[in-house]
Amino acid sequence: MGEAPSIVVDDLQNEYPNGFDLKPKGCKTVTVIGDKTYVIGGADDEVESSIGVQIFDQSLGKWLKPTVLGNKPTLCKGHSAVPLNDDRILIIKRGSTPDDHTWFLEVDSQYVRELKKVLGTEVVAWSKCVIGNAEKPIVISGPSGVGKGTLISMLMKEFPSMFGFSVSHTTRAPRNMEKDGVHYHFTEKSVMETEIKDGKFLEFASVHGNLYGTSVEAVEQVADAGKRCILDIDVQGARSVKASSLEAIFIFVCPPSTKELEDRLRARGTETEEQVLKRLRNAKAEIEQGKSSGIFDFILCNDKLEECYKSLKKLLGLDGSISTLPKPACREVNLPIDHRVSKNDDKIIINCDTAGLEKASNNLIVLDVSSLKGGAPGRTRGLNFQAIDSFSDGLNSIDQLI
Repeated sequence: MGEAPSIVVDDLQNEYPNGFDLKPKGCKTVTVIGDKTYVIGGADDEVESSIGVQIFDQSLGKWLKPTVLGNKPTLCKGHSAVPLNDDRILIIKRGSTPDDHTWFLEVDSQYVRELKKVLGTEVVAWSKCVIGNAEKPIVISGPSGVGKGTLISMLMKEFPSMFGFSVSHTTRAPRNMEKDGVHYHFTEKSVMETEIKDGKFLEFASVHGNLYGTSVEAVEQVADAGKRCILDIDVQGARSVKASSLEAIFIFVCPPSTKELEDRLRARGTETEEQVLKRLRNAKAEIEQGKSSGIFDFILCNDKLEECYKSLKKLLGLDGSISTLPKPACREVNLPIDHRVSKNDDKIIINCDTAGLEKASNNLIVLDVSSLKGGAPGRTRGLNFQAIDSFSDGLNSIDQLI
């Protein structure tokens, strides 16, 4: 973009409105955080259908071209921009669908800071905002032959609409009857290596020259479908997920003894003697790590399958002892093109213009951003969203909320 020493913040703010109330001019807003001015709007240089981001560094007196990560929001008829906690900017798109009107641009989050070090450039990252919370994914690990696959199958059979698997990525070629997006996300090695570098994978491994891994997006898609994601991965993969930003429940399934595990492996009759011995060596190392690493929240001993399954259900709150999270509400609230935005502590007040109407319901919308979780490269969840009819229960309700 080049240097522009004559451009100062006042000039930018004269050209584009600052923050809350975007006018149609150029479909851009200016938000100042520290020494940096973020001009948001217009088409992205690389993806013409998405919202662009430019940065003016006041201390250097020049424009910076950031590396923009995350799934980018599509262009819209305008937006409002609200800075939050100096690390992210809330973007409210105008005239967008209910599942697309709220986004965050992270400018100094942990994810952004880490990627700045890795890439050596200025970095910002988009994260789509989702109303309400999703239940924590479940990471289940254990040695081969311990029965974790059977336990997961029992869980899926009894609660088919509650759980889902994330679809892993791989760089190997599809085999007969394998479908992209169903059995695996088949991708090019160079693409997957870049996405790993960009922090988009929770865990990955190289097997016989091919990469395999679980992406953040694959887990988020399960949550978007209203299901709880189950990750069946080894201890090393669990260690990587634990070190990521994903909040999950980590469960390790172990056998009552190595002798019992050996008997189970031999009873399957699917491996050679050499393979059985190799699995036993790996199992001993995994059991030691599983019990002593501090990775896992719960350790289940699969001595008797039915008893182990009951214990699994109990710790997941599926025996009636713990209530599960309610489904997110208020997903269908539409934001009109014309609205004004203000901020009061952790509350964002959206006043929808109703010119020409004698009365309109839900013309005041309150966003509570006090309990946000997650973020780039995945979703930002935990936003509370309430629509209020200010004509009927109006000012008193707003006063109570803020």
